[in-house]
Amino acid sequence: MSIKHEVLTSVKKGSNVVIDGVACRVSDIQISRPGKHGHAKVRLSASGILDGKKRIIVKPGHDKIEVPIIDKRNAQVLSIQGDKANVMDSETFETFDLEITSEFKDEVKDGANILYWEMLGQKILKQVK
Repeated sequence: MSIKHEVLTSVKKGSNVVIDGVACRVSDIQISRPGKHGHAKVRLSASGILDGKKRIIVKPGHDKIEVPIIDKRNAQVLSIQGDKANVMDSETFETFDLEITSEFKDEVKDGANILYWEMLGQKILKQVK
């Protein structure tokens, strides 16, 4: 897996983190003041990049959180069968199937160039060029 670690207090709104093994985009971050003997607490709200499900965690501010490394790559569509597109990576010439989401159903055609993201072992279609 391609993951790095970052201290919770350095995470910004709009950045990506891993919560419960799922890549998420941070939508809100609240940092409480430290108490007399305690540490500052961080309440982080994020929604899954793939599933859109909201996730919330509360941890001490000095704890580390996993940050996914997103590999953005180009590919060409070789063929389409149902809601799957067989594509070939433009650099490595690797072929694999990608799911075509409803927002790209009309745009994906044979021979089209696409942008896909690879993160946490999953590949998702992000743009048709």
